[in-house]
Amino acid sequence: MKPWFKFFAMLACCASVAAQAQYPDKPIRLIVPFSPGGNIDATARIISGGLAERLGQTVIVENRAGAGGTVGSEFVARSSPDGYTMLLGSTGALAPVRSLHPKTKLQPTEDFAAAAPLTRAPLVLVVSPTLPVKTLAEFIEYAKARPGKLTFASAGVGTAAHLTGELFQKLSGTEFLHVPYKGSSLAVADLLGGHVDLTFDQLASTLSQIQAGKLRALGATTDKRSSVMPELPTLAESGLPGFEASTTTGLLFPAGTSEDIIAKVNAAVQEVLRLPDVQNQFRELGSDVLIGTGADFDKVLRDETAKWDGVIKEAGIKPMD
Repeated sequence: MKPWFKFFAMLACCASVAAQAQYPDKPIRLIVPFSPGGNIDATARIISGGLAERLGQTVIVENRAGAGGTVGSEFVARSSPDGYTMLLGSTGALAPVRSLHPKTKLQPTEDFAAAAPLTRAPLVLVVSPTLPVKTLAEFIEYAKARPGKLTFASAGVGTAAHLTGELFQKLSGTEFLHVPYKGSSLAVADLLGGHVDLTFDQLASTLSQIQAGKLRALGATTDKRSSVMPELPTLAESGLPGFEASTTTGLLFPAGTSEDIIAKVNAAVQEVLRLPDVQNQFRELGSDVLIGTGADFDKVLRDETAKWDGVIKEAGIKPMD
């Protein structure tokens, strides 16, 4: 190697190190792949303020909705891996994307570098109080005696509620009639009206109806009880060992992003998540904070992808493209 080439190579290396040491020196975009107003959007807005304060730069939340989260996710995956574009990723959107949208070029387990997990939110099995059941065991017995008769509402084909319901049927030996809606609010409204028998929905959005006795909760879908409603047992401890279905969120950068940048963002995220006020805000959304490494979130994403791919295939859910 010629001396002048070594000199310029050394300069380039020094410049790269210097740029990473100064990171961030301009605003960071946090892409939310859904419309404003939902839980994923709220999660981004809760974390962005504390993250900006610790990184010393504005974190701009930008909504890029479409195709069940695919549009915004693909935008981040194809962005420059310079640390200035990141994704508020969720397993609910990313884990089943290859099975539900096979035409997409997105490869969630390959296209991103995970920076940190943020939250985990359970769904809750809620039934109409008109059903003569008060426990999970009673409900399963009642459903098995009426195969295909109970109506199961979801927020739409391929949504977390739908896939969780399919997993429940598989593990419990029950069979429901699936009724997909265009959103969870419509599904819950018809459940309240007595038009359908059950659904799986986010705990935060059904808590008030549960407490008022308008809906009956039979169990949370996470492997541990939720801090939002700790008195509610999990499905796993109530008769379905190993049952787990939840939505985990985290921050993702494009693949190839510097490990130094990822480490800096992870440290800032962990500080924010330890704040009591932040934990309370997430609890109001029905979520528990998850403090961990990028590798932790990457493992969750890979495990969830394998799990839901299997559920989709076994349930015969057709691709949405």
